[in-house]
Amino acid sequence: MKNLLFVGDVVGKAGCDFLSSKLRLIKRMYAVDVTVVNGENSAQGNGITTASADMLLSAGADIITTGNHAFRRKESLGIFEKDCIIRPANYPQGGAPGKGVCVLDCGAFSVAVVNLMGTAFMEPLDNPFTAIDDILADISTPNVFVDFHAETTSEKKAMGFYLDGRVTGVFGTHTHVQTADECVLPGGTAYITDAGMTGPEFSCLGVEQSDVIEMFRFRTPVRFKESEGDCFLCGVVSEFDEKSGKTHKIERLIIR
Repeated sequence: MKNLLFVGDVVGKAGCDFLSSKLRLIKRMYAVDVTVVNGENSAQGNGITTASADMLLSAGADIITTGNHAFRRKESLGIFEKDCIIRPANYPQGGAPGKGVCVLDCGAFSVAVVNLMGTAFMEPLDNPFTAIDDILADISTPNVFVDFHAETTSEKKAMGFYLDGRVTGVFGTHTHVQTADECVLPGGTAYITDAGMTGPEFSCLGVEQSDVIEMFRFRTPVRFKESEGDCFLCGVVSEFDEKSGKTHKIERLIIR
């Protein structure tokens, strides 16, 4: 049996610093073999940069996933040349840098991590359900985990059931609010609608509350600032059989 830790969207420098302070202890506590971190908001002001990606990797991430802010920082697009930093696989072919799948060789076993993005109330990318069918046809390891970066609960739930028994885990990201529906689906696939976020807890998705309140009250443009204050780390640990690719247990984490 092996353990994979998936950490929800890391927000800004505060989130990166908190991850750095807690990750090694969490990995020891849960005997983690593989660590996957969503880093698409890890840079100041959102997006991911060379500096924020280096912080996540130095903290102990093995693979970094992203989402709709993957290409927000044009000066740092070169980070997607690294095999361990991936973007949604259903971007139209030929136009986006990087790739959407990372296969990590862990010696006695390997793990594939697939990054997908939903299309309901999101950018009109290629159909993620069609994309994952094509991707799975080319993956040889039974241990496949999917970061599904999507807006709606219904699309995430549909993807979980669609992939049940075909992948080891489907973990939702993007909404930054951890859901309480973690489970092992009937076919042996770990599932959670949203893993949550890592960053300032008393904030509006990592942003200073007063900025967001002003935007909603007055409907005028507001420059968002990263919130200050105590942080938390949200994610899940999935215990899986590395020979069959089936999950035996999923545990939701909130570390304050």
